[in-house]
Amino acid sequence: MHAKTSTAMHLIPESEYRKRLSALASIMEKRNVAGVFLSSPTNIKYFTGMTYIQTERPAGIYVTGELEVYFMGPKLEEEHSMFLSNIISNSYSYFDYPGKVHPLKQFTRWFHDLNGTKNLGVDNASLYPSVYGFRGMPVSELMDEEKIVDISSSLYDMRRIKSENERLVLRESAKWANYAHRLLQEYTEPGLFDFQIAHKASSDACLAAMKSFGMDNQPPIRYPMDISAGFRGQVGTHSYYPHSLSINRPIKKDDLLGSGADGNIDGYHVEIERNLFVGKVTTQMRKYHGLMVEMQQAAISALKVGSKFSDIDRVINSFAKMNEVSQLLLHHTGHCIGLEGHESPFFDVGDDSLIRENMVFTIEPGLYIPRLGGFRHSDTIIMHKEVPEVITYYPRDIDDLIID
Repeated sequence: MHAKTSTAMHLIPESEYRKRLSALASIMEKRNVAGVFLSSPTNIKYFTGMTYIQTERPAGIYVTGELEVYFMGPKLEEEHSMFLSNIISNSYSYFDYPGKVHPLKQFTRWFHDLNGTKNLGVDNASLYPSVYGFRGMPVSELMDEEKIVDISSSLYDMRRIKSENERLVLRESAKWANYAHRLLQEYTEPGLFDFQIAHKASSDACLAAMKSFGMDNQPPIRYPMDISAGFRGQVGTHSYYPHSLSINRPIKKDDLLGSGADGNIDGYHVEIERNLFVGKVTTQMRKYHGLMVEMQQAAISALKVGSKFSDIDRVINSFAKMNEVSQLLLHHTGHCIGLEGHESPFFDVGDDSLIRENMVFTIEPGLYIPRLGGFRHSDTIIMHKEVPEVITYYPRDIDDLIID
């Protein structure tokens, strides 16, 4: 076991992480568990501020009934994890995976040290997911399965409503996403590959953010390209494919592009997506772009606290039917967003969850025309009691999206 000191920097203050742990204590009491083990990197981030790269080496945090937080994992992550979070106060570690003794066997011994034989709350019923070649063990060989209580849905419910601090960070993410997308548009020109432009725009945006947050601090950017913008292969007629990934040719004059950006400050994602036009804009392009913008605005205008997520998707379906473009829809209207790029609920006819104040989500209906391309804008929105707040303020008008 190891104790530590930490100098981590976060935009979410330590007081909020403490508040979240207090809410976790209420869940523990309600579900009759004496301790909680979390292995999801998203949940670890949510309760401690620590960013953990999940590998074949099982790891997680353990929260006691007294709200002490322990890191449990490989030696190579031990000191770093506590450097990254002021919330984690102690740790247990093993040398490496697979080791002479399977790490999960060691985990269960540590659980017993802290929890005895009482119920254990988990966010993964197998204790750790199978990633990077990790092979787990049947939980029945480790401990009494009846003592394991899956609390993952309760944790997800907590994360759905964004606090004031989270909303502030999301606006900061939106600011940098807008900046990265502005660079992307400025750097785009015929003859360059999409990845060349994306790398330069993302790199320059990250560097600007680093300088803005201060070079003497460890900034709230987790990975070198957390502030990113790019095209995902949606170049020319390949913009027809929502997730094209890549295209093996440079951008050409008169190409239609599908572009996007993410700010991802302190782990919180936003989403901007736009159409860009390299040179000439045809009559057909103007027609479908205009319909798409009108369709997105119809969905935004329909947002109301207390309405169902499915209601918004039906607005889009009705719009498409009225304009005889239903056959050009390939996906639902949007999704919630936060510590994950996609979160539930979803704007889908099958999701009757209610829109609630301080939820954050994207609105991104699209029209996809074979041999022409795809037309989609995505914007990130904070839902207030009276009106939605669109925090991704990048221009949507076609004349602002033309690259001469």
